[in-house]
Amino acid sequence: MGRREREASGPRMTLPTQLVLRALLTEPAHEFYGLQIGQAAGLPSGTVHPILARLEALDWLESRWEDIDPAREGRPRRRYYRLTTDGAERARIALAEARTQVTDLPVLRPRPTGGTA
Repeated sequence: MGRREREASGPRMTLPTQLVLRALLTEPAHEFYGLQIGQAAGLPSGTVHPILARLEALDWLESRWEDIDPAREGRPRRRYYRLTTDGAERARIALAEARTQVTDLPVLRPRPTGGTA
């Protein structure tokens, strides 16, 4: 499959992909680093980072490395991700067309309060 075909079809809309896109769409123009995205999506970094790489390869995201001195800051540099303008629009469309939507899953719905067990 060529790049143009991949771009037209977009990523496979797995539930983790949907969760990542929803996290990014909370503030489409904002930059988030991987751990923030994982926490917002409720997913481990080992799941989030491959999704981010696929979305970036499709030009839905752009990324940059933080410009810090890790020794001075006492932590590794962070890679920041942001939806492109086109990527944000494609993400909205893909989420709207997803067969199994995150909101359809009973485990992700808030449980009713009150009453007795």
